Amino acid sequence: MTKQNRACALSADQLYHSCDPKQFDFTNTEQLPTLECMLGQDRAAEAVKFGIGIQRDGYNLFVMGPSGSGKHTLVRQFLEREATTLAQPCDWCYIHNFEQAHRPHAVRLPAGRGVKLRQHLDHLIEELQSAITSAFESEEYLARIETIEEEIKQRQKNAIAEVQTTAENHQIKLLRTSDGFVFAPTEKNEIIDPDRFNHLPKEQQQQLEEVIETLQTRLRKVLEQFPLWAKQGRAKIKQLNRDTLRMTVHAPIKELESQYSDLPEIMRHLTHMEADILDNIDNFRKPEEIGIALLSQAEHRQAPFTRYKVNLLIDHSGTSKVPVVYEDQPNYQNLVGRVEHLSQMGTLITDFTLIKPGALHQANGGYLIIDAEKILSQPYAWDALKRTLRSNEIRIDSLSQMLSLTNTVTLDPEPIPLNVKIVLLGDRRIYHMLNHFDPEFDKLFKVVADFEDEIDRNPDNLSLFARLIATICRQEKIMPLEREAVARMVEYASRIAADSEKLTTHMQTLCDLLCEADYCAQQRDNRSQISKQDIEQALQLQEQRVSRLAEQLHEEIIRGDIHIATDGMQIGQINGLTVISLSNHMFGQPTRITATLRVGEGDVIDIEREVEMAGPIHAKGVMILASYIGHRYSRNLPLALHASVVFEQSYGMVEGDSASLAELCALLSAIAEIPINQGFAITGSVNQHGKVQPIGGVNEKIEGFFRICSKRGLNGHQKVIIPQDNVKHLMLHPEIIDAVSQGKFHIYAVSNVDQAASLLMSIEAGEADLNGDYQENTLNAIISQKLTELAVIRHTFGDSLKENEEN
Repeated sequence: MTKQNRACALSADQLYHSCDPKQFDFTNTEQLPTLECMLGQDRAAEAVKFGIGIQRDGYNLFVMGPSGSGKHTLVRQFLEREATTLAQPCDWCYIHNFEQAHRPHAVRLPAGRGVKLRQHLDHLIEELQSAITSAFESEEYLARIETIEEEIKQRQKNAIAEVQTTAENHQIKLLRTSDGFVFAPTEKNEIIDPDRFNHLPKEQQQQLEEVIETLQTRLRKVLEQFPLWAKQGRAKIKQLNRDTLRMTVHAPIKELESQYSDLPEIMRHLTHMEADILDNIDNFRKPEEIGIALLSQAEHRQAPFTRYKVNLLIDHSGTSKVPVVYEDQPNYQNLVGRVEHLSQMGTLITDFTLIKPGALHQANGGYLIIDAEKILSQPYAWDALKRTLRSNEIRIDSLSQMLSLTNTVTLDPEPIPLNVKIVLLGDRRIYHMLNHFDPEFDKLFKVVADFEDEIDRNPDNLSLFARLIATICRQEKIMPLEREAVARMVEYASRIAADSEKLTTHMQTLCDLLCEADYCAQQRDNRSQISKQDIEQALQLQEQRVSRLAEQLHEEIIRGDIHIATDGMQIGQINGLTVISLSNHMFGQPTRITATLRVGEGDVIDIEREVEMAGPIHAKGVMILASYIGHRYSRNLPLALHASVVFEQSYGMVEGDSASLAELCALLSAIAEIPINQGFAITGSVNQHGKVQPIGGVNEKIEGFFRICSKRGLNGHQKVIIPQDNVKHLMLHPEIIDAVSQGKFHIYAVSNVDQAASLLMSIEAGEADLNGDYQENTLNAIISQKLTELAVIRHTFGDSLKENEEN
């Protein structure tokens, strides 16, 4: 191996990209101006501006990025700013439909006119209630009613008197009994009793009977006129009531019409209202007598004056800008509205005043922000939103009625035209899932704003980052930071980004640390600003709160329950580095990887995959190992080995290819029968040509192995091998940097398998000459020789080996 191809240990300066506080020209963040825009989100900001500006169907926005990245804040800022430049939206209200009571009218009103209309009609109703009561209790009205009633009574009395006079002329008397009227013959003004009547001559009896029958016929005709005269009397009273009511109602309604002459729908409503009042006089004369009757008539289930009220659904009188609404619980009813019901005598009833608005009503004419995951988790809410956007109208449908869960009579309010810009917030997974599975999604959400997870760590962005810290402090009422503390926040942002050349843009993470550092600073006496020490203490407390599992697993390694060697030499055994990722914490965990082999057909078995404890990416990495060995060492010979690799003491799923370099080195050690230094731990993926590729979680992996070595005692022989391309990602713990500076711990970066294998087995890897042969006594020469020997054995004993394998 040439000197240029040898791996060198990294210096302490390469392990941590510190931030010099002297580059900042401020003492604390109080001196910095507020950052008006989001840091590093120029692409997303332009997309949001475009989505807000374009006024076309389907150009709604999907803003994607991880939770806590500040996308809600940025979108809200843009929408609030844009809301002040647009025309004020209209008010919306529901009024009674006098032709179809179950289908209330939706009425659009200029902003501010809705509340005035409601006030005017409420005042009109109060005035009418008083006026109508007074009108029907006035002396004039009662006198006219009495006159009509007396007229009917007198007419009846006169008709009976005429019959009575005729009867008396024929010596017959008309008697009133409890059962009605009776005719009785008289003699000398005395009534003839039945016995005496029976002794009268037959001719006289017959004559009296004929007269009485004639009188009964005449009386019957008179009595038959009574209902007609009563009906005529009632008609007069009804007309009187109507005339009285018209005089009472017409004037105030006419006065109100003059204020709404520019609104034809309201004018029609007032006209219908006046006619309806006149058609339902009894509802206003004696409302206390019709309570039970109302329940039997669906169109009259409201109180007498309820139908004349206004249900002001949306009122914009208190603002001059378009609404910006965030719906935190976007279920079906909260989106499209609902019709509530009241229970009366065991019956559910409703009317148009019980119509309640949803978020779409509240945001109509403006903007509605919804969390994508929340709306997708609510039954029927996503379909309702799409249906509303397709039709450009808000229709309030009862969900229970749609699903036939109830037979309760409900309303069918007129739909309201929709003019709203929807902004969905979600992560990339949800966006691509919707784009793939929902064919309507890309037609309704044509604008996507993708938030950056990180930005470059350059001088310009560092200045903006310091202003961002100052902005967060002002917004969250956090003490200002000293510039040394700002420098520590920069280093923390690089660690979260897992890249020393980048800064995270995850706002929630930064804000949480600042809040916790502010608390730590408050625990010290007479502190007015946050120091670097406060940041460090907050980070230590964060680590302490979530490190229980990591400490438990490391303790099992120290006690020997989990076998990890940090010294000695072993063939086919190596320390791999893995990462365990929990919901709120990620930590490194070393694991033992072993490899074995024998003569075979060129198979490299992944035991994890065979027992379905590994994912496809890990399986792919193991297949690459077989390809690399065959390509590198057996171009002209059959690959005659049967090898297996496994993660020892692995009891969960294994996924990823970051251990493929370790697996390959263990396999090469098993082939060459050269032991591996157990003081090494290694991570990295490898391709078919032996190039080492970068992996994730490099900081956590190194720190996990370092903690095990530190607890066992650092001796200068413990080392870690990482990919060369991961050097720029290093932002390691200060303890590791100190150990490396003192020569107690070492970190190597490699770019190919030869460099890694040479370090692990303390032998030159060797380079091939023009004929493809390797120098003697080098690792590659030994491996080639061993594989040749296996090929010879396979050729010599091929049939018996095959038979044994089959058995």
